[in-house]
Amino acid sequence: MTDDGKKGTKREYPVAPLVGVGTVTIKSGRILLIRRAFEPGAGKWSIPGGLVEVGEKLSEAAARETEEETGVKVDILELINVFDMIDLDESGRAKYHYVLVDFLSKPVGGRERVSEEVTDIKWVTFEEARTMDLTRTARKALEELFGGSVA
Repeated sequence: MTDDGKKGTKREYPVAPLVGVGTVTIKSGRILLIRRAFEPGAGKWSIPGGLVEVGEKLSEAAARETEEETGVKVDILELINVFDMIDLDESGRAKYHYVLVDFLSKPVGGRERVSEEVTDIKWVTFEEARTMDLTRTARKALEELFGGSVA
């Protein structure tokens, strides 16, 4: 299936790059991570996030996606980084192409729960995150924020 099931957005082999957002949400020294249910990154741990909707500000999209995926309401604090995520297929075509905007955030309410896009939620330390099977994009966001390599 090439659509994500929401609003008919074609994620595989898109006609243009898609804009995605994510949050590194920190509470009491622990980072909110989710295990992705769908590609790209199915089964891997990542930061909450998703696509920006038409007419939506980046920070609003990041807060909305975090709440939709985890039940956790957040306040966006600052920009972490903007970067490309491009996955090519065997023939060199862009199977996935995202421009990703990641933010630092703090929880301000809500109740933790998994959504249909998520199979698990964990609050982990940076040291614990370093040992987890993270998506490339989550690893990059954590490296940008905390410095050093997330192996």
